Amino acid sequence: MAAKHIGLGRGLDALIKNGSTAKVKEAGSVEGVRQVPVGQVVASPWQPRQTFDGEALSDLVQSVQAHGVLQPLLVREVDGKFELIAGERRLRAAQSAQLDKVPVIVLKADDEKALEIALIENLQREDLNPIEEAEGFALLVKEFNLTQEDVARRVGKARATIANTLRLLDLPDVVRQYVSSGLISAGHAKVLLGVSIDKEKELLAKRVIKEGLSVRALETIVKKLGAPPKKPRAEKADLPKDYLHSLSDDLHQHFGTSVRIIPSRTLANGKKIKGSLEIDFHDNDELDRLLTLVGYSKEL
Repeated sequence: MAAKHIGLGRGLDALIKNGSTAKVKEAGSVEGVRQVPVGQVVASPWQPRQTFDGEALSDLVQSVQAHGVLQPLLVREVDGKFELIAGERRLRAAQSAQLDKVPVIVLKADDEKALEIALIENLQREDLNPIEEAEGFALLVKEFNLTQEDVARRVGKARATIANTLRLLDLPDVVRQYVSSGLISAGHAKVLLGVSIDKEKELLAKRVIKEGLSVRALETIVKKLGAPPKKPRAEKADLPKDYLHSLSDDLHQHFGTSVRIIPSRTLANGKKIKGSLEIDFHDNDELDRLLTLVGYSKEL
């Protein structure tokens, strides 16, 4: 039976073989596959991935128990240990399966190259959530003084994608956690970036989760929040104030009870809004009196 090919992922193999842009002259050079004790492989401070699916990891442990680690880990030698660059899930599975040794490829890489390779390996596998991607890109920018254009070129993405992903780090911590855990999508998060008040971002994110809102539905809500308040329609009363007061007083004297007049109004477009006349009465006798005054009578 032919030996199983150990792949590194498209683009990553070329990066390892040809990478020479890091500060170390031989950064990116590679040795053959070696078997090293599991205990000599240590975690990397540049690991971009922070969350791991428990069920998927459990499945991988069973596979490792049955077949071993088929794809070598990427490591570099640091202080007599092998510092992990890529393959943390495989390392965790090997530890859980209590393997003695794991296959590794030892790279000669400085910090910048180690982070770059770790990012690319995870991005190609789609193992990073959007916040982890953003934090990885931010590390490249902050720690190694790279521009967004530099980062885009290194990881094979458009500069606009890098810029939009980095903006996710401007979200409140609560919303970032929702994105990391998959409760809301990166699409939802990008819409929330258009909301100026952090508390409103949090409340809208909770509403997305509770109501299962789509990105489009959230866009509609945010657009309404940002819309300027509607101006009141221009209108004018059809009766002058002085005449209205005088008429109210005359009717009060005539009917001997409280009278309220709400004049009709004319809108800017010429449309009329009706007015009303209210006359108070306290009992049936007073109602009969008022009906007689207005000339109404009806035999019971």
